[in-house]
Amino acid sequence: MIALLLALGSSLAYGCADFLGGLGARKAHVLRTVVLAAPASLAVELMLWPVLGASFSAGALGWGIASGVASAAAFALLYRTLAIGPMNVLSPVTALVSAMLPVGVGLLQGEHLGLAGLVGLPLALASVVMVSAGHGAGSARPSRTALLLALGAGTAIALQLIFLHQAPSDSGVAPLIVGRAVSSAVTLATAGLMYRRLGSERPDHAVSAAAGVLDSVANLLFLMAARSGDLAVVAVITALYPAGTVLLARSVLAERIHRGQLVGLGTAAVAVSLLALT
Repeated sequence: MIALLLALGSSLAYGCADFLGGLGARKAHVLRTVVLAAPASLAVELMLWPVLGASFSAGALGWGIASGVASAAAFALLYRTLAIGPMNVLSPVTALVSAMLPVGVGLLQGEHLGLAGLVGLPLALASVVMVSAGHGAGSARPSRTALLLALGAGTAIALQLIFLHQAPSDSGVAPLIVGRAVSSAVTLATAGLMYRRLGSERPDHAVSAAAGVLDSVANLLFLMAARSGDLAVVAVITALYPAGTVLLARSVLAERIHRGQLVGLGTAAVAVSLLALT
């Protein structure tokens, strides 16, 4: 139950981080937002070091570096996917892949689900698709390149979560610090190489930094959840993060929640209740 609550918290934090990141990047290149968010995220994890501890063993370093590389790859693939579109078709593909791969790894590692879990898990996967799909998700057909990029982005996100889960359970926040340092270095280097193409518009500094802080919180909660529960359950609940983004967009920006998304939110509530019984 603790793992379930932590996973829900991680999902909510990821959703809020995405929402704030989107706001920050509305008038500026997304890389300018990430350049502000990444150091803020790393700063939070460094501040957690004295509180939660960190053991930089070979395992923590290796899996942390792997998660950082996967995180940087996920960002690059998602950015390219967004540029091609249509995102209302590709976003559910990315979310579904990012949930299914960790579920498969968890089951292959010997995790077992009860009857309620066997019903709740596919419901949760279905709700991920419904919540992350925008209006008219079936009205446009993505190109083969865009679809492959979306699959790649989902895979990279999934690998980031899997690699964090594989890190030694006694390593504290070391995998998070190493992973964030690696992904931040890659992102900053990319921004430097693309500086002339970033434009002169500046993002909202406070909003961008807040997105980075929330992303660190989400990573921490996921790591704690994965260490105290089954990866299969934790990953699929964490993948419900679009629900937080949708609800914030509705309450802050007065964006409409479409019928399919509303059904998805209800399905997610039922799925989480079932998974809580496993």
